[in-house]
Amino acid sequence: MAVTTSSGKRPKRAAASNGKSAGPATRPPATPAGAGYLARSAKAVRDTLSAAEDLSSFLATAGTLTLDQRRLLVEQAMVLINENYVHLPLKKAMHAVAPEQALRLLAHRLEAATPSTMGPETEFHAEMLRIFASVRDLHTNYLLPRPYATRVAFLPFDVEEYFEAGERRYQVSHLVSGFSHPTFTAGVQLIGWSGVPMERAVAVNADRFPGSNPAARHARGVQFMGQRPLVRSLPPDETWVEVDYVDAAGTARSIRLSWMVLDTSAPANAVDPDSPSPAAASLGVDVEMDLVNVAKRYLFAPQVVAATATPPRLTTRPAEGDTDVPTSMSGVLRARSVTTSHGPVGHLRIFSFNVSDPGAFVDEVERLIGLLPPTMLIIDVRGNGGGHIYASEGLLQLFTPQPITPEPTQFIVSPLNRRLCFRHRTNAAGIDLGPWFPSIDQAVETSATYSSGFPITPTAFANGRGQRYRGRVLLVTDARCYSATDIFSAGFQDHGIGPVLGVDANTGAGGANVWTHELLKQLLELPAPVDKTSPYKPLPAGAAMRVAIRRTLRVGARAGTPVEDLGVQPDSRWNLTRNDLLNGNTDLIEHAAGLLAAMPLRRLDPVAGSVAGGMRPVTLTTAAIDRVDVYVGAGRPFASLDVSDGTTTVNLPATAASVRFEGRTGGALVVSARLTLA
Repeated sequence: MAVTTSSGKRPKRAAASNGKSAGPATRPPATPAGAGYLARSAKAVRDTLSAAEDLSSFLATAGTLTLDQRRLLVEQAMVLINENYVHLPLKKAMHAVAPEQALRLLAHRLEAATPSTMGPETEFHAEMLRIFASVRDLHTNYLLPRPYATRVAFLPFDVEEYFEAGERRYQVSHLVSGFSHPTFTAGVQLIGWSGVPMERAVAVNADRFPGSNPAARHARGVQFMGQRPLVRSLPPDETWVEVDYVDAAGTARSIRLSWMVLDTSAPANAVDPDSPSPAAASLGVDVEMDLVNVAKRYLFAPQVVAATATPPRLTTRPAEGDTDVPTSMSGVLRARSVTTSHGPVGHLRIFSFNVSDPGAFVDEVERLIGLLPPTMLIIDVRGNGGGHIYASEGLLQLFTPQPITPEPTQFIVSPLNRRLCFRHRTNAAGIDLGPWFPSIDQAVETSATYSSGFPITPTAFANGRGQRYRGRVLLVTDARCYSATDIFSAGFQDHGIGPVLGVDANTGAGGANVWTHELLKQLLELPAPVDKTSPYKPLPAGAAMRVAIRRTLRVGARAGTPVEDLGVQPDSRWNLTRNDLLNGNTDLIEHAAGLLAAMPLRRLDPVAGSVAGGMRPVTLTTAAIDRVDVYVGAGRPFASLDVSDGTTTVNLPATAASVRFEGRTGGALVVSARLTLA
C-alpha cells in the first residue's frame, strides 16, 4: 500500500545529490561514533549523557559466566518457579507453557556440558530470558548480570503512536536535547525501520517483551522502539538503525542513527527491593518501565532532572490558567490547571508509585489537589510501572467518600512458602506474614492451592484521611500501567470513584506483589538464627531474579477476580491524536473534561464558626445532595439533616474535636468532608 502523509498526499521522494530520485532505502552517512549531540545536551544532564557509550564499546565489556555459575542460576530459578511463583497454575492454563520443565531441560543440558562445550554466555542469557518470558509476567524475571543490569540502550528520539481515520500512525514525539537535524524533527511520521514497515517492526519488537495481554505487548513494543532496557533483554542485534520517515514537507527520507548505551540508576526516593523491610515486601513494580522512565527524564526532560536536583519553591496559591503547581516530587508527580471549553480542569500526572515514604507521597498529592480547580480533576497514570502498594491504595481515599477496601492477596501453597510464613508469623523482623500462615498450614489437610486472602496495605492507612477532593474525578490509563498502578486502577473502578478512560483496551495486567531472590534469601536468615537449610543461594556476577509472590484479587462487584493477565478494562476509549502527542494531550484532556462536565457536581463544604454558649455553629454549603449525616469523634452519630442546594447550619458541642459529614442522595453516600476543630 502506498504511504501517504497526514494530509492524505503521497510523500515526495528526497532528491539525491546527483539529481536522481532517492527513496527511503537510500543510506545516508551514519551518525558519527560517540554521538556528538550528547555533549551538546542540556546542562542538567550533560555529564550523564556524555558518559554514554556506543553499543559496540559496551558489548566489549560483557562478562563471562562459568559453567558452575550457569548451573547455579538455573537451580535458583527452579526454586522460585516451583515453590514461590503464585501465578504458575494460571499461566500454564492461559498460555499453555511449562517453565519448570524448560528449566529442568536446561539444567540437564548444563549438567552434561563442559567448559569447552557450554556455548557463549549470550546464548545462556537468551535461553533464561526466553523461559521467564514464556509466562508473560513482568514481575517474574531473570535479570541480567553486570554490566547489563542498569543500562538502557537508546536512540536520540522517542516513538509514540496516534490514530488518524481509525488507523495507527507512528511519529517522533521528542528528541534528545542537543540533537538537531534539518528534516528529522519532532512530529515527523515514521514509516519504516531498517527496511521493515513500521507496523510490522513494532509487532516484532513487541514479541521481545512479555506483556500479559495483546494491548500490553503492543504498548511495550512501541515504548521500547527507541529506548530498550537491558536488565531483562539482550542488547539490540544491530549497532544502528535506518529510520524511514516523512518530513514536515511530505518528503520521504531516511536517516541512520547509532544505538547508544546509558548507565541509569534507581530514583533516589525509590524502595530498595533487596532490603528486608516492610517497604520491600510491599512492592509491585515493573523494573523495565522504571528504568526507562528514569532514562527518558535524562533524554527528553532535563528540566525535571534540574528540578529534582534543586527543588522548586512550593506555593499555597491555587493554580490559575494553564499553569503547573510546583511539587517536591518532580519526576514522580506533575500537577497543572488546564483551560478547556468545559471550564478549568486539574490534570494530575502520576509517573510512578515507587516511593520509599508512601505517607509523604499521599501528603504531597493531597497538597497538590488542594491547589487545582475544585470541580473537575483528571488523574493520569499512563506509563506508570507501579511501586509501593501502600502509596497506590493509600491514595484512593482522597477522591471518594466510600471506605476503601484494599485488595486481598494470596500466596500459592508450597512447603517453602509455609516455611517463610511460619518464620515471619509474629512480625519479629518487621514483615508480618502471620495472617497468611494458618491457611497455608491448614492446606496440608485441605490440599488448597492458595492461602486465604489478606491485604498488604493496612486498612487504617487506606482510610485514615478520608475524601479531600470533592469534585468530579476521572482516571486515564493505558496498557503500560502495571502492578501497583493496576491495583490503583482496579481500586478506582471497584470503589466507583469515577469513569476510567483508556487509551488502550486494558491496563498492563500485573496483579501481584513482587519479591526479589535476595529478599527471599534474607527472609530465611531473619530473625536469627539463620535457617541453614535455606534453598536460596547467593547469585553470581550481579545477576538477580524476581518472582510474583502474592497475587491480588479485586473487590466490590468484581470481588475475587484476579488482576493478573486480565487487567482493568476502561469504561470508554480514546485514541490519541497527533495533536495530543505534540501539544500536551490537548485533545485527550478536552474529551475527558467533556465526560466530567456531564457528571453531577456534589458539594459539601463545612465552615466552622466561633464558640458561643457552649456550642459551635458549622455552616454547610451543599449541592446535589439531600441529606447530611453528622458524626462527632470516633464515629459517634450526632445528627441527620435534610438539606437542599444552599446553606444549612448545625450546632455542635464546643468540646467536639473532630467531625465527619456524610452527604447522601437517595440514601447513597456520595460525598464526605471532615473538620478538625481542636
